[in-house]
Amino acid sequence: MTPPRRRSPVRRFAAALVALGLLLPAGCGKDADTGSSGPTTSLTITVITDEGADPQTYELTCDPAGGDHPQPAEACKALDRAGADVFEPVSEDQACTQLFGGPQTATVTGTFDGDKVDAAFSRANGCEVDRWDQLGTTFFDVPLL
Repeated sequence: MTPPRRRSPVRRFAAALVALGLLLPAGCGKDADTGSSGPTTSLTITVITDEGADPQTYELTCDPAGGDHPQPAEACKALDRAGADVFEPVSEDQACTQLFGGPQTATVTGTFDGDKVDAAFSRANGCEVDRWDQLGTTFFDVPLL
């Protein structure tokens, strides 16, 4: 009988390194490089409800829902339904109905799912009203008639 072959310690060490190399990326995510375990959505929402009105500013965090927004859980749900595309401006070559939806304007800055956000909203035409409505009156905390 031939004795069983012993694996070289160098081969075992190399195999362990390869296995470790395959496992390390599994623990990495968007927060891995910052070391942060806080919310990946943190927004400042500034709303002007009418011409000459003072701006109202709210802080909103999601996962967990919080901040000083009057209805953070509902605002986070509206944001999840709308998705990141709602923060994209209307294309300049987009045809929009010229139906004025109201004097309300808003800016939203911060991060959504870890990605930077800097968006402006209005109700100046059909395209802008659609963007506003995707987030809804709860997100902006502006009741509309």
